[in-house]
Amino acid sequence: MLIVGLTGNFGMGKSTVARMFRELGAATIDTDDIVRELFSDPVVLFEIKKAFGEEIAAGGVLDKGALATLVFEHPPLRISLENILHPRVFARIGEEVGSLAAGGARMVIVEAPVLFERGYQNRFDRIVTVFTSEETAVQRLTGKGISVEEARKRLQSQFPIDMKREKSDYTIDNSRTPDDTRRQVEYVYRELSGQGGGTTRRGGVPGRDNGDH
Repeated sequence: MLIVGLTGNFGMGKSTVARMFRELGAATIDTDDIVRELFSDPVVLFEIKKAFGEEIAAGGVLDKGALATLVFEHPPLRISLENILHPRVFARIGEEVGSLAAGGARMVIVEAPVLFERGYQNRFDRIVTVFTSEETAVQRLTGKGISVEEARKRLQSQFPIDMKREKSDYTIDNSRTPDDTRRQVEYVYRELSGQGGGTTRRGGVPGRDNGDH
């Protein structure tokens, strides 16, 4: 089975692109869904309270808003949270990949927002990065109720998108129309499925500046 890491910065459209891959027939795993489940795990909650204080989960319910504010304002705290979550996330990914492989799936797209930041790139066979301009990402995040200041803070907590594009096998520009994005996803899907006739690891849509050299 081909395991593909799908990454990009906040507000740039990973989930949209993952949905398009899924519609084309790829299996998908959303690590955000896994994290949401882990936040309800009593053992995980215990470790989070040890790291962040009892008040972060008063009454046994995690204050996700307060936690998000803390981790984006204090990078060492973000690393502490990731150290609690990530081993469990990858264990769950392994379980899901095993189940999908047993069911005959040939490709799985894994949404992994901090793939490069934590050095996880070697866990995947191929990497696809979704990108837009930072201003477009900020506009999309504010449209979801996040303040401009918070949106920029979240983007600054991640590696520059140009670096991610440079280190990826494929890139998808999600700054234009949905149809344009879908055309790119279809191209990358064919390449990943071995139907595109390409012979190199690095790729993008022909005729487009994808940040690849």
